[in-house]
Amino acid sequence: MSPISDNHTDGYPALLQEAVEQFSTLPGVGKRTALRLALHLLRQPQENVTRFGNAFIRLRSEVKYCRECGMISDTERCGVCSDPKRDHSVICVVESLRDVLSIEQTGEYRGVYHVLGGLISPMDGIGPEDLPFGRLKQRAASGEVSEVILALSTGMDGETTAFYISKILSGCDVKISQIARGIGFGDDLEYTDSYTLGKAIANRTLISLT
Repeated sequence: MSPISDNHTDGYPALLQEAVEQFSTLPGVGKRTALRLALHLLRQPQENVTRFGNAFIRLRSEVKYCRECGMISDTERCGVCSDPKRDHSVICVVESLRDVLSIEQTGEYRGVYHVLGGLISPMDGIGPEDLPFGRLKQRAASGEVSEVILALSTGMDGETTAFYISKILSGCDVKISQIARGIGFGDDLEYTDSYTLGKAIANRTLISLT
């Protein structure tokens, strides 16, 4: 079989072409890599391929979002929010699940999270009403929270979102802090190494609106 081009799969069986097209919809997967993945699956026992496919079907159809923090979960409350050993008086606000995973890998944080699912971005048509700020304010005003840490990416959207959160929480009796700026302006937390991210959380600074 000749090498596959990046632009087409002409001459390949329709079933293989379909598999390649689906794999190539994944981020960072080109047609050549997609072909290798499809051919790899063809060499696997049927039960392995079935298990592989069912894992993604179940992920999409059965996943829940934690009613407390918005993180994906198998149950109504995620493993972090239901863990009595976590410090529930400290909430770390992040953009996405990927940021939660990055922070957890540092081993520096033992509080809970609030996942926004995005950032305020006028250019993309995302305003405050599109993100779960109301729930965050409820949690901060519950009397059980002492600190809210803003662990947002340091681009303009992250800065805008951090400022907005600081304003809406200004009437709550909580400290508002942000991770230290060992992370460069415009950097995504997802791509920051664990050591730098861990130190940024440990050395966070308070935010003052005055």
